[in-house]
Amino acid sequence: MSVDRAVSRDISTTTAAGALAHRPGRWIDNWNPEDPQQWDSGGKAIARRNLQWSIACEFLGFVVWQLWSIVVVYLPAAGFNFSTAQIFWLISMPSLVGATLRIPYTFMVPRFGGRNWTIISALLLLIPSVGLAIAVSNPDTPFGVLLGIAALAGFGGGNFASSMANITFFYPVREKGWALGLNAAGGNLGAAVAQLVVPLVIAAGAAATLNLPLAGWIWVPLILVAAFGAWKYMDNLSSAKSDLAGSIAALREPHLWVMAFLYIGTFGSFIGFSGVFPKLILDSFPEFSTFALGPAALSLAFLGPLVGSLARPYGGRLADRWGGARITMSAFAVMALVALTVVWTLPLGNFWLFLGLFLVLFGAAGAGNGSTYRMIPVIFALRGRSEGAMSTGRKAAAALGLISAIGAYGGFVIPQVLNASKGATGTYDAAFYGFVTAYVLMLAVTWFFYLRRSPSSVGRV
Repeated sequence: MSVDRAVSRDISTTTAAGALAHRPGRWIDNWNPEDPQQWDSGGKAIARRNLQWSIACEFLGFVVWQLWSIVVVYLPAAGFNFSTAQIFWLISMPSLVGATLRIPYTFMVPRFGGRNWTIISALLLLIPSVGLAIAVSNPDTPFGVLLGIAALAGFGGGNFASSMANITFFYPVREKGWALGLNAAGGNLGAAVAQLVVPLVIAAGAAATLNLPLAGWIWVPLILVAAFGAWKYMDNLSSAKSDLAGSIAALREPHLWVMAFLYIGTFGSFIGFSGVFPKLILDSFPEFSTFALGPAALSLAFLGPLVGSLARPYGGRLADRWGGARITMSAFAVMALVALTVVWTLPLGNFWLFLGLFLVLFGAAGAGNGSTYRMIPVIFALRGRSEGAMSTGRKAAAALGLISAIGAYGGFVIPQVLNASKGATGTYDAAFYGFVTAYVLMLAVTWFFYLRRSPSSVGRV
């Protein structure tokens, strides 16, 4: 997801090659959002239109990516008999595939065109949606088949990378952060909507009986609408070019790996706990797993990813004011404290305390997403100032994409750690103690590299 790829070219020396030229296939030549005249005379409207449909498609990508997190809760009622370990594999497999797909998806926009790839990536969401609907309609469906379909849900996770890479080409540097923030937040909200809508629909759609296939079918018309909107209203930019050299240079940068480690703790926690939260509620407080809502049912698990999504832009804003490292350290401190408190208070059997603690955890992870993302271009700018090497914008843009891919593996790690803890001890306590240790370590790493005063440090970020 080469965010700020436009920065990878030295904008100060780039001039418009002429007026905008439109070619068949909705290709646009001579795009230069840094040209005020071009931007004000129509460029801004084009960029906004592409952003709107990008958000719609990415939102559905996150919906599909997180479908299995809520569907697994209802598999026993639908006649499936799987072990806890198998359930956790169904939860974590979409994140494993989605994180892996983020790397190649980053390069699809320059190869096929932003509009064209958005259409393709949106239509690919039909495969896991329809596959889920068909598979869960028969309790005799083998676990391996369900696991394969869950893996295909990773298409939705890959969408984030190509969507962000595409939008960065449309906006000038002065507005890029806001546009990418909207794009990211719109996508993240898909996780909350999936967990809100599925319980309501699968019960209400069958007169208060379980109709689990609707969890997949209901998204099909929305996916088709989004793909049609991308086809009709989005554009391809001939100026969108891949930057393999920037990616290779970024991989040699030690701070890429430091920030990837921190991003596993922030975004990885957000997507990982989003996936397991419905399962954790079911295991710890089964009577609160769903609430009757007329003929339908409501799961409060959606509140976690909702809070995390809404907190993300505020983390970025706080980082702008107080520094990304300070906000990231604060986020890890809160996450460690909350994870520890969850273990200590679970024996009380108080669901509302459990829910409140997790909402704080989601909020801290979301704010940490914004602050760590804000740190990356600052770090590379400081490094470039001291080294005078390749354009810092190019390396930062590539680093953002690679770090977002690595961080998404947290969505696989967290469910599997919880699975291992449950299998070995019968409880989740060991996993949460492990999370506390990881968050404290990440806090220390943030301080060591980005806050302490040392000649060898980058500087305060």
